Amino acid sequence: MSFASETKTELCRTGLNKACCVRAELYGILLFCNSFTSSGVRILTEHRGFLQRTEKLLKKAAGLTPDERRDEERGKLSLTIREPGKLAKLCALFGCELERNPAHHVNLGVLEEDCCRASFLRGAFLAGGSMVSPSKSYHLELITGHYSVSREVAALLREMEFRPGSLRRNGNYVLYFKHSEAIEDLLTLLGAPMAALELMNAKVEKEVLNSVNRRLNCDEANLDKTVNAALSQLSAIRRLRETDKLDSLSPKLREAARLREEHPELNLSQLGALAEPPVTKSTLNYRLKKIMEIAGE
Repeated sequence: MSFASETKTELCRTGLNKACCVRAELYGILLFCNSFTSSGVRILTEHRGFLQRTEKLLKKAAGLTPDERRDEERGKLSLTIREPGKLAKLCALFGCELERNPAHHVNLGVLEEDCCRASFLRGAFLAGGSMVSPSKSYHLELITGHYSVSREVAALLREMEFRPGSLRRNGNYVLYFKHSEAIEDLLTLLGAPMAALELMNAKVEKEVLNSVNRRLNCDEANLDKTVNAALSQLSAIRRLRETDKLDSLSPKLREAARLREEHPELNLSQLGALAEPPVTKSTLNYRLKKIMEIAGE
């Protein structure tokens, strides 16, 4: 099951308590479903729980049942209302006219209370929402076929201190969020705190993994530098030995050369600790650089 489907399952467990919120959630579903026009309502989904919830909302808010409910191809389910009397009752419930496009505008009178706005957005996500798994990226969308609805819902979200982006895709209008914090807040508002928590956990895991990768890359780069430096130092010491100049070095430089030959895998700090007496990293680095200068000459 996808993350979006799991989120919708969590949302479908939300109680249907207040009549105003039941009406608002149904309104969000109708404005973001496949079709809500003067000729009918059609909802197409793969989520059985969502379809069952829609039937409960229709019954509780308007005393209606769908004209048809059927299984489509490829696991799709559909719910249809075509009877003019039922459509007229739905339009009356939301203060729109059946003769015109009932989804032409959002009736904000249905969404006066904060709880109703949250319920409306929950219905919008159930019908027209999608979300990428947070393990991949942070992306949540609300998709509707109605330009005015998309524009007015964007304004509503901004009033609620959300900042959605917008675009047009395949004849539909898309509101989207790409920031994890905004998606977490929105999911919590809709009634999916577990999904919000899973997103937070995924974000923490990513941050830890990125931190580990950065550390490993840094360690690998430092190791490469240590290895390359050691190889250059060993090469210089070998040249001095081949030209019989190694024994002419000062005792401190001879000791540095001996330590490097005996412990080619150690870094400068570890190597300096083996000197008699122990010396600092910078001191040993100076001595090895001196050896390389003499070898270069």
